[in-house]
Amino acid sequence: QVQLVESGGGLVQPGGSLRLSCAASRNIFSSYAMGWYRQAPGKQRELVAQITSGGNTRYADSVKGRFTISRDNAKNTVYLQMNSLKPEDTAVYYCNLGPGVLGGPGYYWGQGTQVTVSS
Repeated sequence: QVQLVESGGGLVQPGGSLRLSCAASRNIFSSYAMGWYRQAPGKQRELVAQITSGGNTRYADSVKGRFTISRDNAKNTVYLQMNSLKPEDTAVYYCNLGPGVLGGPGYYWGQGTQVTVSS
């Protein structure tokens, strides 16, 4: 069993920042890519950012230049630094263990954390 626990969501004004964290329960973390996905009301879940075990990153066009994904393998934790937030970033954000090259998710998901960007 692998558990992923997200934290760091909340309410922020446009232009503000949040940092999301996702901690994994197993020490196999370092061998897998990690991803952040989000799902807004009325929309399908989409890949926001991913980072490979080697540190290569990929971002959705909508967040490039504003979001940064990183990982700390010693802490089994992946982060999503979110800057210059916009109302359209409002969604439930989920971390995922093992996303594929094309962004397809792996088997394990976190419970999600709500991010609301509103004035």
